[in-house]
Order: sequence, then C-alpha cells, then structure tokens
Amino acid sequence: MSEKLLNRTPLSDEKRAALHEDLHKRPEAAVISRAVMKNGIKQASEDTAALTRLHRTFSVELETGKVTNQRHSGRCWEFATLNTLRHAMGAKYKVKDFELSQNYLFFWDKVERANIFYDNILNTAELPADDRAVAAFLARPGEDGGQWDMAASLVQKYGVVPDYVMPETANTNDSSSFGEALDLKLRKDAMVLRQLVHDGKDETEIAAQRQEFLSEVYRMAAYSFGEPPVSFDLEYRDDEKKYHRDENLTPQAFYDKYFDINFDDYVVLSNAPDRDFNKLYRLPSQENIVGGRPIRLLNVTLDKMKKATIDQLQDGEAVWFGNDVLEQMNRSEGLLDSQLYRESELFDVDLSMTKAQRLEYGQANVSHAMTFTGVNLVNGVPNRWKVENSWGEKNGDKGYFVMADSWMNDYVYEVVVNKKYLDAETLAVLDQEPTILPSWDSLA
Repeated sequence: MSEKLLNRTPLSDEKRAALHEDLHKRPEAAVISRAVMKNGIKQASEDTAALTRLHRTFSVELETGKVTNQRHSGRCWEFATLNTLRHAMGAKYKVKDFELSQNYLFFWDKVERANIFYDNILNTAELPADDRAVAAFLARPGEDGGQWDMAASLVQKYGVVPDYVMPETANTNDSSSFGEALDLKLRKDAMVLRQLVHDGKDETEIAAQRQEFLSEVYRMAAYSFGEPPVSFDLEYRDDEKKYHRDENLTPQAFYDKYFDINFDDYVVLSNAPDRDFNKLYRLPSQENIVGGRPIRLLNVTLDKMKKATIDQLQDGEAVWFGNDVLEQMNRSEGLLDSQLYRESELFDVDLSMTKAQRLEYGQANVSHAMTFTGVNLVNGVPNRWKVENSWGEKNGDKGYFVMADSWMNDYVYEVVVNKKYLDAETLAVLDQEPTILPSWDSLA
C-alpha cells in the first residue's frame, strides 16, 4: 500500500495550462458558463419536454385520497406500507382518507431495533471495532430508514392504530434530534457491552446490563413519541358521512378485523442486475425484530417485476416500491424521468452508467420508498406510472408524482407484490436457501 501511495501524478504547470486551453478552445464555453452560473446545473440542463412525456393521464388508476407527510424523517418505508393498508381499508369501508399512525410503528421500531442491535454487538464482540461488519452496525444504529419486511414485521407483531390514537409529535415530524441522541446512546452502550465481554463477565451480568440499556431506550422513545396505547375506540365517518364506532380494540384486533392483507402472501422482488437473477437473497443485518420476518429479496428481471406490478394494480391494489428518488427528480413538479436533467449534454461529459454499474460502484442507493397507484399502458406496454409519495401535498400534483417508465428501469430496485402474480418458475425460487448479503451491501 505504501508503495502505491507514492505513485501519484502531480498537477504541473504544463498540465494546468492544457486544461485551460482545452476549455477555452470550445466556442460555446462562455455561453454555457453564464447559463449554469446564473441558473444552476439542474435548471440549465432540464429537459422541458418532460412535462409532455409525463402528463397525468393513466389507463389504470386506483381511487385514492390525500397523501401523507413524513416531514423531516426517514420513515418512508413505514409510510408507504401504511399507505397500502389504508387504501385497502378505504376501498372496503368507503373511507379513502383514513390515516394510520406512523408514530405507533416508529416507536416500536426504535425499541425493537435497539434490542436487535445489542445482539449484533454482542455477537461480534470478539471482532475489532473497525471490522467491516462491526463498523456497519455502528455507522447507523438509530437510523430511521428501513425495508418493507421490517414494516411488515412490526404490523404482524404490534398491529396498527388510527393516527388520532397516537398522533405525530415534534420528534416524529423532525426525527433528527432523537436520532442523534439514540445514535450516541447505542454507540456508548456498544462500547460497554463489548468491554463486558472482553473482561470475561458472565452471561447473567451482561444480560442485566443489556436489559437496563433497553429500558433506557424505551424511556427515551416514550418521552419523545408518547407511549403506545394498549386499546382504543375506533371512530370515523365514511365517504358518505356515516358515523362508525367500534369500542375497546387492541391494535392487533383492529388489524385482524379491518384488514384483509396477510403479509405472508407477499414477496419483495428486486431488480439488481449486478447479481444473478432468479435467485433469493437475504439481508439479516437489516432485520429489526428478533424472530420477525427475514428480509428476503427475490432478484428478477425488469420484465417480471413490471408484469407483477401491473397485474396487482389492475386488480385494484397499490404496490410498495423501493427506489433512488434523489436521481433525476423534480420535487416541486413531481417528475421522475431518466432524461429529466441532461447533464452529460450540458457539460459534454459522458456521465452514463448502467444500473449494474451504479450498484457495483456505489452510485446507486435505495434511498426512498413510495407507492404505485396507477400506470398508463399503450398496447399493454407501460410508458408512465402514477406514484403516491409521502412528502405532503405541496410537491407534485397534491403530493402525487408521475414517473417515466425509463426511470423505473434505472432507479426502481424493489417492489412488493402478492405471490399469486408470480409464475411457477419464479415461485420456486422462494424455496431456495437464500444467499446472505453483508451489512455493507448496495441493497442494504
């Protein structure tokens, strides 16, 4: 390594002069420079024809109501999951704007994730702190982000409640301060637990210390979010203004009674072309509940992913999907298009990478989860998709985005569909022993 570090190329006077000369021999350089400096890279490179490509008419479209708003938090995976649930309830009970409590799941996720974090730390206590796996656990101990299977695990264990039963707080609307405090606590707890192992303390003492730490996390969450309800009375008016009341429901009983969705009927399809298709993968490092659902990804081609997504939409059911929303996105207009910003043309620099290359070299990031609520088909082929986001009504068309099919090709990595939309060959992959992905994997 030291010898390689010595092999460096200095930026000499001659090379700097060559850079200057190369820029100024371009006749368009001054015009482009003025446009970019005045307007910014995005505005200068935006393709205005995208508005024509992405008009908001869809041949398949679910009836939905107002969007939700995760505000300044990383709870998109919970919001998108609860959106699919509330749409199902809205269709069945004619109450399209009914909202479920995201705070309720957020509370239990923080406690459960701390619990499994302590296991991860104790199980790797003999490794050095800078080991890649240990470092990955310590890098994001109290993070907000998550996967669909994590949300499904929470609902299966804890049920759901209406939003008025456990409403948002200042710390859910902006989770940054709580996240900073929890990160600090969990890292300090990790230090203490690892030291107990190194000092040869017995399992009873370690378990007692672990339980005390978990009690402190529960207290921090309760102070910040409120303590979850044990039971509640359900009250709502349906879309025809008829009043309904159902008393003394537990969160689990509410879910069992009002929701027909069995999470075990669903599977996460991934499209990660940097690895084998028709293969099952697992991300144990991301799992949030001991004994909960394993995070499994069935890697398939785009054609299979799209077909299952379209089939589910045509049957009137929304589709959760994981994506990289930070790429080629106009937030205010609610546009997602692979050719939205033509930066390669603006700079006359080749910035193209394939989906597989982006995953392999760290450019790709599953940064967000949203919900498909429509698609436009021309001769059975999709050209644009309707997307429900969780950023409030001030973005896009009252919170709804429109996505070019090319954007799905490039930046959608996961969808959640019912197994009934998969062919026999794809279903058979679920019987495979999954390949374990490391905690630093690109899909983590």
